[in-house]
Amino acid sequence: MSKKINLTTSSGRPVEDNQNSLSAGERGPLLLQDIYLQEKLAHFEREEIPERIVHAKGAGAHGTFTVTNDITMYTKAKLFSEIGKKTETFTRFSTVGGERGSADTARDPRGFATKFYTEEGNWDLVGNNTPVFFIRDPLKFPDFIHTQKRLPDSNLKSPEMMWDFWSKSPESLHQITILFSNRGTPDGYRYMNGYGSHTFSFINSKNERFWIKIHLKTMQGIKNLSAEEATRIGGENPDYATQDLFEAIEKGDFPKWKIKIQVMPEIEAENYHINPFDVTKVWPHNDYPLIDVGILELNRNPINYFVEVEQAAFSPTNKVPGISFSPDKLLQGRLFSYPDAQRYRLGVNYNALSINAPRGIEVKNNYRNGFMRFNDNGGNSRNYEPSNYPVPTESKEFKEPPLRISGDADRYDQNTKLNNDFVQAGDLYRIMPEKEKADLVNNIIESLKAVSKPIQLLQLPHFFKADENYGRSIAQGLGISENEITLN
Repeated sequence: MSKKINLTTSSGRPVEDNQNSLSAGERGPLLLQDIYLQEKLAHFEREEIPERIVHAKGAGAHGTFTVTNDITMYTKAKLFSEIGKKTETFTRFSTVGGERGSADTARDPRGFATKFYTEEGNWDLVGNNTPVFFIRDPLKFPDFIHTQKRLPDSNLKSPEMMWDFWSKSPESLHQITILFSNRGTPDGYRYMNGYGSHTFSFINSKNERFWIKIHLKTMQGIKNLSAEEATRIGGENPDYATQDLFEAIEKGDFPKWKIKIQVMPEIEAENYHINPFDVTKVWPHNDYPLIDVGILELNRNPINYFVEVEQAAFSPTNKVPGISFSPDKLLQGRLFSYPDAQRYRLGVNYNALSINAPRGIEVKNNYRNGFMRFNDNGGNSRNYEPSNYPVPTESKEFKEPPLRISGDADRYDQNTKLNNDFVQAGDLYRIMPEKEKADLVNNIIESLKAVSKPIQLLQLPHFFKADENYGRSIAQGLGISENEITLN
């Protein structure tokens, strides 16, 4: 047996837990004192220059959001204040793992990020075309993305790395089941849904908090590509989705999405049968049905791709009164990671760029100087507070209600049986039409064929635990007998 190698921080301290972030209670938010999480994410965001580490290849368009239903009983955010109210937006779509020159049709989640230029500041809804994600703890995010990148020696993509990581991360199976279905290769950006994925919160005028999930349902209908179609189109036109979106808007065929929410009263989260802040899980619609909110329409193409799409910087930290966060651990990690990545990629003044700046609001803060300070830098105004002089001051009326948390600060094991990581993946498999099941299984088999047998044998039990037929079909396709597979 090989000698154990200690994982360490950059200062050489042994890492006691590389799977679980430090949280206040098992379902509670993360703690700023988790210096290893900070170090790991901060280093990860600076690994490559100058393109985005993830979501490098993308397309975007301007649009409008129009309120169609009253949800003011849940949120005091002014963009929802009246039916018919319109808010200017900018949306960017992207693949996740590939470089800027990669194919739009790659099997990959699709980023779906929308910036709402509201009268109270910008709200960024930064999500994907899937309602769940591969991991639930941000400490694992750099490791996961490394498996989607390239080998250090050959500079080639590696199915072995992907499945090696997934075989040790059972919480990924729900997202894997989506990714290897035909939903993993959508037919362009117009024909896919979007999701906030994380649990967020709404706060109403009575200072009551509600947990929410956000869905964007395409009004063009769902269209996906088969694996063969995606490969063929990717070779013929790697910019297929980018071209389709631009040309549709150019000719006036404006794509639209219905925005809907699921709403959970704050108190119900404490005893709900699944952790409502686990991004690897969906909320059953029978428990929390979809509620209509409004329509997002994309109706204007960018004039300059670099200025409007490449410099667009999204972050879930951008919120307005009435919309806020949750103890979702992966979301909490993104609250640090996203703005930090933008500061590195675009500079500390990235929010002052025209595509990112709020509309109709004069920004008043005490930030000065920094790379690429291209405006008046605050002039000669005082950049401190409190002061006896007239300076911008705090507005206590926007204080959010306190969030009750409990539990000891610890690194809680996220891969326990209590998380039921296989149930929803199995449920999804069982509701698929037979043709979609066959495509899913065949896509997984083709990917796993390139992986060593020890990794295959580690991954196969996950499929069996989700659904016996799911696992059996994949095992048969790989030529592996069931008595070789260890289920525990």
